[in-house]
Amino acid sequence: MESGDHYGFDGYGTDGTVPPPPSHAPAVGPPPPGAPLRATGAALLNLTGLGLGYALLGRWVRAAVCWAATAVLLWAALPADPDGVPGGVLVGYLLVLVLAAADGARIARRSALGGAWRPVLAVGLGVVLLAVPTGGAVVYGSARDEAREQMLLDRLAAGDKRVAAASRQPFGSAKDEYERALDAYRALGEDHPGSRAAKLVPDRLKTYYDAVSAPYAEKRLCEAVAPLTYLRTLPDSVGEKLLGALAAWPDEPLAVSLYGCGVSRLGGPGGGGTELGELLRTFPDSASARQVGPAIGKRIEEQVAALKGAEPCAATEVLRGLGATASGLPAEGVKALRGDADQGVVDGVYACGVDQFKDEKFDDARTTLTDFARTYKSDGRVRQARNIAIAAEIADDRPAAGKRLPPSKRPGGSRMELVISNDAPNAVEVLYTGPVTGTATLRACAGCERYSASEGSRRACGASGRNYPKARLRLPAGEYHFLYKHGTGATARVDSYSSGTKVQPGYSYTSCTYVIERSPFDLDLPQLPDPVQPVLSPWGAGSSR
Repeated sequence: MESGDHYGFDGYGTDGTVPPPPSHAPAVGPPPPGAPLRATGAALLNLTGLGLGYALLGRWVRAAVCWAATAVLLWAALPADPDGVPGGVLVGYLLVLVLAAADGARIARRSALGGAWRPVLAVGLGVVLLAVPTGGAVVYGSARDEAREQMLLDRLAAGDKRVAAASRQPFGSAKDEYERALDAYRALGEDHPGSRAAKLVPDRLKTYYDAVSAPYAEKRLCEAVAPLTYLRTLPDSVGEKLLGALAAWPDEPLAVSLYGCGVSRLGGPGGGGTELGELLRTFPDSASARQVGPAIGKRIEEQVAALKGAEPCAATEVLRGLGATASGLPAEGVKALRGDADQGVVDGVYACGVDQFKDEKFDDARTTLTDFARTYKSDGRVRQARNIAIAAEIADDRPAAGKRLPPSKRPGGSRMELVISNDAPNAVEVLYTGPVTGTATLRACAGCERYSASEGSRRACGASGRNYPKARLRLPAGEYHFLYKHGTGATARVDSYSSGTKVQPGYSYTSCTYVIERSPFDLDLPQLPDPVQPVLSPWGAGSSR
């Protein structure tokens, strides 16, 4: 019986024979001899987790329970996991072993194992077999440590893959991948400093820095600014201890990149002021910072020289950008270069307007040189700028007026008088260019009317006793071009018009400007052969509506 209790009687059986001894010790009375040794042996054998104490006592059900508990432990523990055996399983298993040892000791105290050597053998065997779970724990701990090391190496490899993938993308889109890889490296170095993976982190960080700073190594300096700036912030988040010499490495490459990028943008889009300003503020004592002033000064000199070349307008715009960049930088010596750039801009605006005139971009030339005359009133070229602007406005309507620049000096010799009368109900501005260039303004003629096409040339400026507004010009001999611009009082259907003539020595000239009115019904009425080409006799002028 599993309980250890039995029933029997003293004396002989009814047939006179002696009954066999009981299979278990009586539940009461003193235990069989050697009980402590038996109890110790059974307890030690059960502590091995193999249920051998129960097997020695013949308690196979209890032994099966021990085997099942050990099987559960092995199932939970193998293969070795970095986190080890779950705590609940381990505590439960130990509790089973302790209970099995106590229970085995209790049963063995009242069970005779037969022969004096068996308890001693059981104790010795128990001591020896205890080495099995102890050794197994040691081996399992080693396997668990190796599993943990492999797990950390896998994390390291995952970080390496992120860096490799990020290195094939622009930094802006790959920054998150870089940061995740860095988090893995930092965790390995800080949380597992003695691991094999942690010992590889310094080499991986060097590879990491090389990947992030690849644009710098490839001389793509503008692209290098952002990643190098990022690397420069890492000591704050990663720590200089883990980074070692890498912590200070980005300073010089970043200074070089800021300088190279900024200089490459001088005078162009962006102007380079952002990069050069960052350089002067962050690395004011660097060799790169000391080159900023000379670089801008040299570029200004180059663009001033380019004003005499084929593209003075482009050179002027570059000078504007250089001046704006220089004035925005923090170094006073660099700010002073703004004056050189501004003087170059003055020369450049004039040169640009002249070049536009020569390229027959008359409207642009007029705008450029008119702005020059208004902006730089004390410049000695203002009068010539106005003359070229006038010639450009005439040439925009009459290209022949743009064949050559107006003379910069007034010619000598005799002058002929030209009297221009206004027989139009609106003011008229007369622009002229030739040996001399200028403008004349005629006020509106009070009481004057528009003429029909058939009567304009016959009646214009012919009313007896009418005081027509006049302008008197004294012109050297030569070929002239005129533009008549109708001002206040003109409607949208009154055209400005241009004409040309030659002034010869020894003559005086008169001209009359008037307005021809077309039929509102577009009837086929007699008109001038070409309303916008006035007939002059010796100079007559007309305009149509």
